[in-house]
Amino acid sequence: MTLNKLKVLLRREHWVLAGVLIVALLVVARAWFVQVEESDFLRKQAQVRHVRVLELPASRGVIYDRNGQVLALSTPVADVWVDPQQVCPQVDALRPVVKVLHRNWTVVRKQVLGLCRSRDDSKHKPARFMYLKRQVIPDVAERIQTMRVPGLYVTPTYKRYYPQAEVTAHLVGFTNIDDVGQAGLEKVFDHWLRGAPGQIRVIKDLKGQVVEFYDTVRPLKPGKDMVLALDERIQYFTYRALKKAMIQHQARAAAAIVLDAHTGEILALASQPGYNPNDRSQMTPQRTRNHAVSDLIEAGSTIKPFVMAKALDMGVVQPGEEIDTSPGRFKVGDRIVRDDHNKGVLTPTGIIKHSSNVGISKIALRLRPEDEWQLFHQLGFDRDSGLFLHGEVMGQLKTADIWTPVDQAWAAFGYGFQVSLLQLARAYLALAHDGAALPLSLFKRDAPPKAEAQVFSPEAARTVRMMMEQVTQKGGTAPAAHVPGFSVAGKTGTVHKSGRRGYTLDRYRSLFAGIIPADHPDMVMVIMVDEPSRGIYYGGQVAAPIFSEVMRQAVRLRNLVPDRPE
Repeated sequence: MTLNKLKVLLRREHWVLAGVLIVALLVVARAWFVQVEESDFLRKQAQVRHVRVLELPASRGVIYDRNGQVLALSTPVADVWVDPQQVCPQVDALRPVVKVLHRNWTVVRKQVLGLCRSRDDSKHKPARFMYLKRQVIPDVAERIQTMRVPGLYVTPTYKRYYPQAEVTAHLVGFTNIDDVGQAGLEKVFDHWLRGAPGQIRVIKDLKGQVVEFYDTVRPLKPGKDMVLALDERIQYFTYRALKKAMIQHQARAAAAIVLDAHTGEILALASQPGYNPNDRSQMTPQRTRNHAVSDLIEAGSTIKPFVMAKALDMGVVQPGEEIDTSPGRFKVGDRIVRDDHNKGVLTPTGIIKHSSNVGISKIALRLRPEDEWQLFHQLGFDRDSGLFLHGEVMGQLKTADIWTPVDQAWAAFGYGFQVSLLQLARAYLALAHDGAALPLSLFKRDAPPKAEAQVFSPEAARTVRMMMEQVTQKGGTAPAAHVPGFSVAGKTGTVHKSGRRGYTLDRYRSLFAGIIPADHPDMVMVIMVDEPSRGIYYGGQVAAPIFSEVMRQAVRLRNLVPDRPE
């Protein structure tokens, strides 16, 4: 080998070595750039493609009655949905899924394909979401997940379930398909019952399947539970008795409320017509209306005991005084107050027992208008109950400065102003609690609350309860309210409903309010039946039997000792 050839060979080796070194340096530089300089960017890009944040739905709090009976709870379900852009290339793969969901394949296919717009269409953003079916039971959801159709997703969620169904529907209420409260306590206390959903990061593969848990972004917080004062057993008997009366008298509506006379707790609150909150097809305005809190009514003769108690308390009438109600009519201003017949000379007890409009009007006119108005104000007829129930209305009561003698007389037997059945129940609670007005409670109390006001003296309250006991005995207007073994203080009301041209002659509301036992009250119950249409409409014939039917069971459930052994 000549010297020149050797020099050429060495130059070639140097160039090859230089080339190898350059390539090695480039590889090292690229590795440095990728692993150090761009590591954060590339890590983020990997997360964008494979790491997803999933939301974990939170279950709503459970609603219990006072004895631990479940009234509302959340059950796990799932929503099935698709990404049209992913599923369109092989849309026929959805057919088995649609069959399992019991949906029409032709309709679903048309909907999916209608959302498959071109990604290049700048005028319309491609749809990336479509529900196939919501609130699917877990077994079906698991079956669908095993089908592994690209673009098909199953998202866990919750559905509200009401074990007592129609029995507690009007008080408990219901949620919508997104589990947000829409009526009743579900709506009023939605902020309390609704939990805070959690968030977790997961790693998904190219098929969108979760392969690994990453970390927790936000912890899950379930909703808070709620314990009501409601006694589901008394609620059931109230619901059953109302429904029976609705059918028997072909009434338009009915409602009833039962209160604990010691604590003001709501033991039962029912309304008819009813609905099943588990069946959304029944949720019509007529069925979901809570007549116990949403209807304004003229309370009729159920107001008379309060006026009598006030008059006794102020000394304008004496328990044994005789008042002439003849001839069954009494002119006040330009109006005539009438009884259904001439009831002659009556004592205050007789006025309550026989429900004389003339007698109570004469007593009421001995009071100043301010005194009678103050009575109704303290009873809460011009303000809400403080419970903030969904759909609750506030009574309508004119101010005392514009009252005329006619207003004063008519108000004494429950006309000329309007209240809700809930307000009327609260007023009777004061009569049962020896004249002290108590706040109502939806929730179970550990001790009796402090009285809001002393409306009339304990002596007056006890005297009127004795008078009201005559109402439920033979010769009174409501012997059908009798409960064997117990004293019952009650008062009936039969009210003409008002129309466009004044009071109607053929449409009535039948009312009854009762306290049991009369001597040492334990429960208060008020009942309203709207427009009974089979010829019987007096409160003592329509509403009073409901009281007897419910209380025969309630006294047993509350272990009350009979005070009038028979």
